[in-house]
Amino acid sequence: MDGSVNRDRVRRSFPPVAAALCAAALLAGCSGSGPGADRSAPARADAAANPAAPQKPQAPAKADGNALQADYERVIKDVLPSVVQIDAADSLGSGIVYDTQGHVVTNAHVVGGENTFKVSTATGGGSLGAKLVAAYPEQDLAVIKLDSVPKGLKPARFGDSSKVEMGQIVLAMGSPLGLSSSVTQGIVSATGRTVTESPSGGGTGATIGNMVQTSAAINPGNSGGALVNLNSEVIGIPTLAATDPDMGGSAAPGIGFAIPSSMVKTVADQIVRSGKVTDSGRAALGVTARTVVDSSYRPAGVAVVEVKRDGAADRAGLRAGDVITKVGDTDITTITSLSEALAADRPGQTVQVTYARGGAAKTVQVTLGEI
Repeated sequence: MDGSVNRDRVRRSFPPVAAALCAAALLAGCSGSGPGADRSAPARADAAANPAAPQKPQAPAKADGNALQADYERVIKDVLPSVVQIDAADSLGSGIVYDTQGHVVTNAHVVGGENTFKVSTATGGGSLGAKLVAAYPEQDLAVIKLDSVPKGLKPARFGDSSKVEMGQIVLAMGSPLGLSSSVTQGIVSATGRTVTESPSGGGTGATIGNMVQTSAAINPGNSGGALVNLNSEVIGIPTLAATDPDMGGSAAPGIGFAIPSSMVKTVADQIVRSGKVTDSGRAALGVTARTVVDSSYRPAGVAVVEVKRDGAADRAGLRAGDVITKVGDTDITTITSLSEALAADRPGQTVQVTYARGGAAKTVQVTLGEI
């Protein structure tokens, strides 16, 4: 690649987060005689008074930096051969080699409505043909399969995303803006985030729970790639970036999200095994609903339009016309807020649903079903 960037072709492979995110940074310093005072001053005074006194040797400051750099280089060497570039008809994204049979896992919004693709590996050589096995837009995941498996194809190693912790150093690998085999670094900024993709930005509109938030730069084309820890394990698939309304809706620097590896494996294993997702692991009320507004035209709840027969809501006694206003302790004002409230729950879990019927507020315990 000559390094030129085709922004039109990668635009759809990078959906923004629908809701704007705001953050405040607090800086603190220490001085004087408090707990953060410079405790090395007396030692320096003693040394000045007695130059012959033995001094404690100081390790070279660059030693730790060299060790960290070596870790980066090792991880990149280990994992980058397992990260591929996926070229669809009108979009470009990334993928991760899943097994030795040529399966590659990526985002559903990367494959879009296409069934055939060109795949380029980090080790060079010509592009390889691939076909869609199945997409699961509800979790923005998909699996494609190479038409022929090249010699030495290296599957990535997936880690346990439940052990991911804030502050953990991570690397994001993929093809941002079409620049294949690119790597950025950052930390895990937060875990357990629930975010909703914007369909207008090229996403599937999925509401995804338990996502990993990272400061590693994620740009168009990174979608479907690898978020990797320093043990060379994939802990997530970079999928979303927050948008900043003060910057015209462009990506907010340093706020990206990755689908956790546990969910990736759950979905990919089922697609590889049976060609579809048979157990989503995602909770549902079993209703068709719409957002309603109050007299000031502000979102005020979710009206049930239709109840799935023998679904969770039906069994709990909810019916068409009820307006859901709360799930557990979470206020429900829109369809998106309802999806986000359920995203981290599991089928079979019991939640309290507050709703309005005929002007009266009611509550009911609902045992959640499955999407």
